[in-house]
Amino acid sequence: MLIKIERGWQLPERIATPEALFRNRRQFLKGMGAIGGALVADSLVLNSALATHDEGTNNDPSAELYPVWENKTFTLDRELTPEKFATHYNNYYEFGSQKEISKLAQELPIRPWTITLDGLVEKEAILDIDDLLAMMPLEERVYRHRCVEAWSIAVPYSGFPLQALVNLARPLGSAKYLVMQSFEKPEIARGQKQFWYPWPYTEGLTIEEATNELAFMATGYYGKPIPKQNGAPLRLAVPWKYGFKHAKGIVRFTFSEKRPRSFWENIQGSEYGFWANVNPDVPHPRWSQATEKFYGPNGVMRMPTQLFNGYGEYVATLYSDFAKREPLYM
Repeated sequence: MLIKIERGWQLPERIATPEALFRNRRQFLKGMGAIGGALVADSLVLNSALATHDEGTNNDPSAELYPVWENKTFTLDRELTPEKFATHYNNYYEFGSQKEISKLAQELPIRPWTITLDGLVEKEAILDIDDLLAMMPLEERVYRHRCVEAWSIAVPYSGFPLQALVNLARPLGSAKYLVMQSFEKPEIARGQKQFWYPWPYTEGLTIEEATNELAFMATGYYGKPIPKQNGAPLRLAVPWKYGFKHAKGIVRFTFSEKRPRSFWENIQGSEYGFWANVNPDVPHPRWSQATEKFYGPNGVMRMPTQLFNGYGEYVATLYSDFAKREPLYM
């Protein structure tokens, strides 16, 4: 007899968005082709985002791929964030430091788009994004997303396990880290004209993190191609880490023996370190991380932050060798 043992964070589906409601919405789509102030201010931000028109997925040649199979291993303890909020309230420093960068991001061309696999691999390669999508096992996962600024959302990503890309690259045994770099187009992305930032945006994971079952490459959002402002055509989603680790618009994966210094680590490493694992008991130097502001369908809710954003049973063992030597939670 098969006995299924649920993960500690896997809560019953009855407390997540009802499947029938989400499925009906998905079929309709397929057929139609920093810390805030008071609750009132948060509601105004939410309402403003919800009033904004959709952008970012028009004329995407991968549109026919979505929606994809839903991996129901990954469930939530909350309802989904409204799509228009998730696609119009986010950080993308390539286009500016303000949250409302969705219109600016539309200038970014996402075809042609190539992905370079290099470094300590058996054979370096340059792949067209659509060829890569055709190779990968696409699925949908519903993840929590926790920003270091103490706000959070819950969103459905489409894409593929990062481990599938690692397997495709066939790294050598000497590869200890996976380094990711985003595009660099200062003529289009005005934020990249700010020379004091260490462009291109660079992030990194250990090979063990990159091959963990939670690590995910997102190519879709809410059953459609991922919008430009959310990282099209390829972004990282590692839900146990703060959002600044989730590199967007990735063009290069380099396998390295040397640990990289990430974009924000270069800017202020004492506040934004390499690991950036979520922990309610480790405050940011300028604010508490004990609670978060979750943006849901009924407005803003103050919720307790969970260690590793609630995914500890998947990832806590990754850090046993580092726990006494390095700060893992900033």
